[in-house]
Amino acid sequence: MMLVEQTTTPAASLPVAGFRDHLRLGTGFADEGAEDSLLETFLRAAIAAVEAWTGKVLLERDFSWSLMAWRDGRAQTLPVAPVSAIREVRIVDCLDWEVIVDPSKYKLQQDMHRPVLMARGARLPTIPSQGSARVEFTAGFGESWTDIPADLAQAVMLLAAYYYEYRHEMRVGGAVMPYGVSSLVDRWRNVRLVGGGVR
Repeated sequence: MMLVEQTTTPAASLPVAGFRDHLRLGTGFADEGAEDSLLETFLRAAIAAVEAWTGKVLLERDFSWSLMAWRDGRAQTLPVAPVSAIREVRIVDCLDWEVIVDPSKYKLQQDMHRPVLMARGARLPTIPSQGSARVEFTAGFGESWTDIPADLAQAVMLLAAYYYEYRHEMRVGGAVMPYGVSSLVDRWRNVRLVGGGVR
């Protein structure tokens, strides 16, 4: 199973000015804006961390998801949420021949935590031996920063500020999320029980 991000968040969608205000950086200086690329880097890192922690895509992007077999022949839970559209489903055989699945054979069941690719008939298309299915979909709360739930947006700001504060130390990228951030994102986490384990 492999999830690939097909599009990236444009810089214009990131709240760099809001983050600068959050940090209370000085204004009116000749070099104002000189740190914007650094602030953007910390915002992107914080967004990636919050998305990994919650399984939620904050700003809308396109993804391609490849898998070798359906977990259930009638329905397949998608790896991230929320999903707004399934653009295409392809079946790829062992010789890399691809067939686009007729959209009338599947549908998206939207859900804030577990969106599902559902068969419209009895089963999803058969994945051949040594083949795969590739699902192209769009996920995210929206294109604008204001589309993101307020607690998740605040969590990104707090985490980006934490990264900025400790930018000269080795704390950035640590496994433990700061308490203020984790308390904001915990309710968005989707714990899945699979084969007796938790993921």
